Amino acid sequence: MSYPHGKNGQLLLILIISLLGFTATADPLSEALNHPDRPAADRERDAHSLPAPVLQFARLPERGVVMDLFGGGGYYSEIMARAMSDDSKVYLHNNAAYLGFSGDALAQRLQRNRLPTVVRYDREIDAFDLPADSVDLVITVLTYHDIYYKTDGWDLKAEDFFGTIHNILKPGGTLLVIDHVAAAATGSAAAQDLHRIDPAFALADISSHGFEFAGESEVLKNDADPLNVSVFDPSIRRKTSRFIYKFIEPAD
Repeated sequence: MSYPHGKNGQLLLILIISLLGFTATADPLSEALNHPDRPAADRERDAHSLPAPVLQFARLPERGVVMDLFGGGGYYSEIMARAMSDDSKVYLHNNAAYLGFSGDALAQRLQRNRLPTVVRYDREIDAFDLPADSVDLVITVLTYHDIYYKTDGWDLKAEDFFGTIHNILKPGGTLLVIDHVAAAATGSAAAQDLHRIDPAFALADISSHGFEFAGESEVLKNDADPLNVSVFDPSIRRKTSRFIYKFIEPAD
Protein backbone atom coordinates (compact mmCIF):
# COMPACT_ATOMS: atom_id res chain seq x y z
CA MET A 1 0.00 0.00 0.00
CA SER A 2 1.38 3.43 -0.95
CA TYR A 3 0.72 6.67 0.91
CA PRO A 4 0.25 10.15 -0.60
CA HIS A 5 3.12 12.60 -0.19
CA GLY A 6 3.31 16.33 0.45
CA LYS A 7 1.13 18.65 2.52
CA ASN A 8 -2.10 17.60 0.86
CA GLY A 9 -1.17 14.00 1.28
CA GLN A 10 -0.48 14.47 5.00
CA LEU A 11 -3.86 16.13 5.46
CA LEU A 12 -5.54 13.30 3.60
CA LEU A 13 -3.79 10.73 5.77
CA ILE A 14 -4.91 12.52 8.95
CA LEU A 15 -8.47 12.58 7.62
CA ILE A 16 -8.37 8.86 6.82
CA ILE A 17 -7.08 7.99 10.28
CA SER A 18 -9.77 10.17 11.83
CA LEU A 19 -12.50 8.55 9.80
CA LEU A 20 -11.27 5.10 10.75
CA GLY A 21 -11.63 6.07 14.41
CA PHE A 22 -7.98 5.95 15.40
CA THR A 23 -7.61 8.50 18.19
CA ALA A 24 -4.73 9.06 20.54
CA THR A 25 -5.71 8.55 24.16
CA ALA A 26 -3.82 10.07 27.06
CA ASP A 27 -2.60 7.86 29.86
CA PRO A 28 -5.16 8.11 32.71
CA LEU A 29 -2.41 8.23 35.34
CA SER A 30 -0.65 11.09 33.57
CA GLU A 31 -3.95 12.90 33.25
CA ALA A 32 -4.57 12.41 36.98
CA LEU A 33 -1.17 13.79 37.93
CA ASN A 34 -1.63 16.80 35.66
CA HIS A 35 -5.17 17.55 36.74
CA PRO A 36 -5.46 21.33 37.27
CA ASP A 37 -7.29 20.91 40.58
CA ARG A 38 -4.48 18.98 42.30
CA PRO A 39 -3.12 20.77 45.39
CA ALA A 40 0.28 22.42 45.01
CA ALA A 41 1.62 20.43 47.97
CA ASP A 42 0.75 17.19 46.18
CA ARG A 43 2.63 18.28 43.09
CA GLU A 44 5.67 19.05 45.23
CA ARG A 45 5.41 15.64 46.88
CA ASP A 46 5.44 13.94 43.48
CA ALA A 47 9.15 14.65 43.20
CA HIS A 48 10.01 12.31 46.08
CA SER A 49 7.02 9.92 46.06
CA LEU A 50 7.13 9.19 42.30
CA PRO A 51 3.49 8.09 42.17
CA ALA A 52 3.47 7.29 38.45
CA PRO A 53 5.98 4.39 38.52
CA VAL A 54 4.68 3.30 41.93
CA LEU A 55 1.08 2.91 40.76
CA GLN A 56 2.18 1.44 37.43
CA PHE A 57 4.06 -1.21 39.38
CA ALA A 58 0.96 -1.81 41.49
CA ARG A 59 -1.08 -2.16 38.28
CA LEU A 60 -3.75 0.26 39.37
CA PRO A 61 -6.91 -1.03 37.72
CA GLU A 62 -8.83 1.10 35.23
CA ARG A 63 -11.99 0.43 37.22
CA GLY A 64 -12.81 -1.38 40.43
CA VAL A 65 -12.42 -0.91 44.18
CA VAL A 66 -9.17 0.11 45.89
CA MET A 67 -8.24 0.82 49.49
CA ASP A 68 -5.75 3.47 50.64
CA LEU A 69 -5.08 1.85 54.02
CA PHE A 70 -4.00 4.36 56.67
CA GLY A 71 -4.14 6.89 53.86
CA GLY A 72 -3.57 10.00 56.00
CA GLY A 73 -4.46 13.15 54.10
CA GLY A 74 -5.32 11.21 50.95
CA TYR A 75 -2.43 11.99 48.59
CA TYR A 76 -2.61 8.59 46.89
CA SER A 77 -6.41 8.42 47.12
CA GLU A 78 -6.81 11.50 44.96
CA ILE A 79 -4.41 10.25 42.31
CA MET A 80 -6.08 6.85 42.13
CA ALA A 81 -9.58 8.32 42.02
CA ARG A 82 -8.70 10.64 39.16
CA ALA A 83 -6.95 7.86 37.22
CA MET A 84 -9.76 5.31 37.56
CA SER A 85 -13.18 5.24 35.93
CA ASP A 86 -16.12 7.22 37.30
CA ASP A 87 -17.84 4.02 38.42
CA SER A 88 -14.88 2.99 40.57
CA LYS A 89 -14.47 3.46 44.31
CA VAL A 90 -11.50 4.48 46.46
CA TYR A 91 -11.74 3.88 50.19
CA LEU A 92 -9.60 6.41 52.06
CA HIS A 93 -9.02 4.74 55.42
CA ASN A 94 -7.75 6.18 58.69
CA ASN A 95 -8.16 5.23 62.33
CA ALA A 96 -8.53 7.64 65.25
CA ALA A 97 -4.78 8.02 65.74
CA TYR A 98 -4.12 8.84 62.09
CA LEU A 99 -7.01 11.29 62.04
CA GLY A 100 -5.33 13.09 64.90
CA PHE A 101 -2.59 14.34 62.60
CA SER A 102 -4.26 14.21 59.17
CA GLY A 103 -7.91 15.07 59.81
CA ASP A 104 -7.69 18.72 58.71
CA ALA A 105 -5.88 17.87 55.48
CA LEU A 106 -8.36 15.09 54.82
CA ALA A 107 -11.37 17.35 55.31
CA GLN A 108 -9.88 19.94 52.98
CA ARG A 109 -9.17 17.35 50.28
CA LEU A 110 -12.72 16.02 50.32
CA GLN A 111 -14.55 19.34 50.73
CA ARG A 112 -17.46 20.14 48.41
CA ASN A 113 -17.42 16.58 47.06
CA ARG A 114 -14.42 17.37 44.87
CA LEU A 115 -13.55 13.67 44.68
CA PRO A 116 -16.91 11.91 44.30
CA THR A 117 -15.46 8.39 43.97
CA VAL A 118 -13.45 8.67 47.20
CA VAL A 119 -15.19 7.25 50.26
CA ARG A 120 -13.89 8.44 53.60
CA TYR A 121 -13.59 5.33 55.75
CA ASP A 122 -12.79 6.04 59.41
CA ARG A 123 -12.41 2.74 61.28
CA GLU A 124 -10.07 0.96 63.61
CA ILE A 125 -8.37 -1.87 61.77
CA ASP A 126 -10.36 -4.53 63.62
CA ALA A 127 -13.74 -2.86 62.93
CA PHE A 128 -13.99 -2.98 59.13
CA ASP A 129 -17.44 -3.77 57.77
CA LEU A 130 -16.70 -4.02 54.04
CA PRO A 131 -17.91 -7.12 52.18
CA ALA A 132 -15.43 -9.96 52.01
CA ASP A 133 -13.48 -10.30 48.76
CA SER A 134 -14.60 -6.86 47.56
CA VAL A 135 -11.35 -4.93 47.00
CA ASP A 136 -9.01 -5.22 44.00
CA LEU A 137 -6.00 -3.37 45.39
CA VAL A 138 -4.85 -2.34 48.87
CA ILE A 139 -1.96 0.09 49.21
CA THR A 140 -0.34 0.92 52.52
CA VAL A 141 2.33 3.61 52.40
CA LEU A 142 4.88 4.16 55.19
CA THR A 143 2.61 2.42 57.69
CA TYR A 144 3.58 -1.25 57.83
CA HIS A 145 6.40 -0.54 60.33
CA ASP A 146 3.78 0.84 62.75
CA ILE A 147 2.77 -2.72 63.55
CA TYR A 148 6.03 -2.88 65.49
CA TYR A 149 5.86 0.63 66.96
CA LYS A 150 4.27 0.82 70.41
CA THR A 151 3.29 3.81 72.50
CA ASP A 152 0.39 5.06 74.60
CA GLY A 153 -2.72 5.07 72.43
CA TRP A 154 -1.13 3.02 69.67
CA ASP A 155 -0.91 -0.76 69.55
CA LEU A 156 -1.57 -2.05 66.03
CA LYS A 157 -1.72 -5.83 66.06
CA ALA A 158 -0.33 -7.80 63.13
CA GLU A 159 -3.19 -10.30 63.21
CA ASP A 160 -5.74 -7.49 62.88
CA PHE A 161 -3.77 -5.69 60.18
CA PHE A 162 -3.20 -8.69 57.95
CA GLY A 163 -6.49 -10.38 58.82
CA THR A 164 -8.45 -7.35 57.63
CA ILE A 165 -6.51 -7.16 54.38
CA HIS A 166 -7.06 -10.87 53.74
CA ASN A 167 -10.76 -10.45 54.36
CA ILE A 168 -11.37 -7.53 52.02
CA LEU A 169 -9.02 -8.44 49.15
CA LYS A 170 -10.41 -10.45 46.27
CA PRO A 171 -8.61 -13.70 45.48
CA GLY A 172 -5.83 -12.63 43.14
CA GLY A 173 -6.05 -9.06 44.43
CA THR A 174 -2.93 -7.00 45.12
CA LEU A 175 -1.35 -5.67 48.31
CA LEU A 176 1.27 -2.96 47.78
CA VAL A 177 3.55 -2.13 50.72
CA ILE A 178 5.91 0.86 50.78
CA ASP A 179 8.07 1.62 53.79
CA HIS A 180 11.26 3.25 55.01
CA VAL A 181 14.33 1.01 54.79
CA ALA A 182 16.23 0.07 57.95
CA ALA A 183 19.71 -1.44 58.01
CA ALA A 184 20.04 -5.11 57.16
CA ALA A 185 19.61 -7.67 59.92
CA THR A 186 17.84 -5.22 62.25
CA GLY A 187 14.47 -6.95 61.94
CA SER A 188 11.71 -4.79 63.38
CA ALA A 189 13.90 -3.09 66.02
CA ALA A 190 14.27 0.21 64.13
CA ALA A 191 10.50 0.73 63.98
CA GLN A 192 10.38 2.14 67.49
CA ASP A 193 12.95 4.94 67.31
CA LEU A 194 13.71 5.39 63.61
CA HIS A 195 10.30 4.50 62.09
CA ARG A 196 12.04 2.14 59.68
CA ILE A 197 11.99 -1.59 59.06
CA ASP A 198 14.39 -4.12 57.58
CA PRO A 199 13.13 -5.06 54.08
CA ALA A 200 14.21 -8.69 54.46
CA PHE A 201 12.24 -8.92 57.70
CA ALA A 202 9.21 -7.30 56.02
CA LEU A 203 9.29 -9.73 53.11
CA ALA A 204 9.48 -12.76 55.40
CA ASP A 205 6.88 -11.37 57.79
CA ILE A 206 4.27 -10.45 55.20
CA SER A 207 4.79 -13.73 53.37
CA SER A 208 4.40 -15.64 56.64
CA HIS A 209 0.98 -14.05 57.04
CA GLY A 210 -0.23 -15.76 53.90
CA PHE A 211 0.48 -13.35 51.05
CA GLU A 212 2.27 -14.43 47.87
CA PHE A 213 5.26 -12.26 46.97
CA ALA A 214 4.89 -10.88 43.43
CA GLY A 215 7.92 -8.63 43.02
CA GLU A 216 9.61 -5.45 44.11
CA SER A 217 10.45 -2.05 42.66
CA GLU A 218 13.54 0.02 43.46
CA VAL A 219 12.27 3.35 42.10
CA LEU A 220 12.27 4.82 45.64
CA LYS A 221 15.68 3.46 46.59
CA ASN A 222 18.18 6.09 47.78
CA ASP A 223 21.75 4.90 48.24
CA ALA A 224 22.62 8.15 50.03
CA ASP A 225 20.34 7.29 52.95
CA PRO A 226 22.51 6.17 55.90
CA LEU A 227 19.57 4.03 57.19
CA ASN A 228 20.48 4.72 60.82
CA VAL A 229 18.73 8.04 61.46
CA SER A 230 15.07 8.80 62.11
CA VAL A 231 12.95 9.37 59.04
CA PHE A 232 12.03 12.73 60.62
CA ASP A 233 15.64 13.90 60.77
CA PRO A 234 15.93 17.05 58.60
CA SER A 235 18.93 15.56 56.78
CA ILE A 236 16.83 12.74 55.31
CA ARG A 237 13.19 13.72 55.75
CA ARG A 238 11.22 12.95 52.55
CA LYS A 239 14.40 11.50 51.01
CA THR A 240 14.60 8.13 52.75
CA SER A 241 15.30 4.96 50.85
CA ARG A 242 11.99 3.08 50.59
CA PHE A 243 11.22 -0.46 49.51
CA ILE A 244 8.16 -1.32 47.44
CA TYR A 245 6.83 -4.86 47.67
CA LYS A 246 3.89 -6.32 45.81
CA PHE A 247 1.92 -9.29 47.12
CA ILE A 248 -1.05 -11.26 45.83
CA GLU A 249 -3.99 -12.56 47.81
CA PRO A 250 -4.00 -16.34 47.29
CA ALA A 251 -6.85 -17.78 45.27
CA ASP A 252 -7.41 -20.66 47.71
